[in-house]
Amino acid sequence: MVKALGRDAWEREDANGEGGIRTHGTRKGSPVFETGSFNHSDTSPGPCIIEQTTALDRMSRAIVDLAGGTDRLALVGIQRRGAELAERLGHIIEQREGVSVPRGVMDITLYRDDLQTIGPRPIIGETNISFDLEGLFVVIVDDVLYSGRTIRAALDQLADFGRPARIGLAVLVDRGGRELPIQADIVGESVAAEAGLRVDVLVSELDGRDAVEIVEGGTA
Repeated sequence: MVKALGRDAWEREDANGEGGIRTHGTRKGSPVFETGSFNHSDTSPGPCIIEQTTALDRMSRAIVDLAGGTDRLALVGIQRRGAELAERLGHIIEQREGVSVPRGVMDITLYRDDLQTIGPRPIIGETNISFDLEGLFVVIVDDVLYSGRTIRAALDQLADFGRPARIGLAVLVDRGGRELPIQADIVGESVAAEAGLRVDVLVSELDGRDAVEIVEGGTA
């Protein structure tokens, strides 16, 4: 089904019996894949009902679809929780497609445009991209997309490692509030969180449990 969203936009809902994958974008641009129940309008602080396993499974299918297969596909997760999500997505793709997708991690701290505000000794995590990016379709993976500034920093850092044929963006949660003209290609869930609220993604590898929580304060 195609829904009109304006003169230059379109939307398609493809029901698959599990909630479907929603695709939308401009006629001149790439599609955006949104999985799950599409939008949470209740933004009061507390747990947000997002089933990570189901969302990641649908995101993995959309990633392979967007890349046109796995031949040139690579995943790079942003520290911290984007790295764990990228590893999970890679594992899901490997189990379903029978091929191992290259995975890397990056810490964008030194590429932030507000680096001077976080003190003289910022805590820097691991960056490890051990494969050649030339000719690859690299999908950057992050937990929450908000202002777009983290992704801008990630694009700058990725450019220092090579020149991929194409770069995509997959995020578990898009909470709106963009400050830069950046949009994800694949979104697990859209959460319309108001300013002054923070959307936290918890992963079992680091936090002991999987959850998405809306809390007061912060900028995530």
